[in-house]
Amino acid sequence: MEKSLPACPVETTLTLIGDKWKVLILRDLMGGVKRFGELRRSVGNVTQKVLTAQLRAMEESGLVSRKVYAEVPPRVEYTLTETGYSLRPVLDAMMSWGEEYKKKNAER
Repeated sequence: MEKSLPACPVETTLTLIGDKWKVLILRDLMGGVKRFGELRRSVGNVTQKVLTAQLRAMEESGLVSRKVYAEVPPRVEYTLTETGYSLRPVLDAMMSWGEEYKKKNAER
């Protein structure tokens, strides 16, 4: 990654995964390898252009690995790198927090 990262570790994390789509991509790749079309369907209402840009940024930052197969039509698969998988506790914490928040708001 050519850009210098912020001094604050929280800001560094947000710089790398602070976008809604990046978090959803991470969530969906935690289960293993996915092709572009699978990711597009599983992530939700994301355009092809935005998904491509997010995957490229995540590849550049070392979170995602992209493998291209020399086939016709070309097959491209995405998987998390070791660094990407290391974000599992962060996503698990976000999931737990979201569940608690939804539960508290349902009680209102």
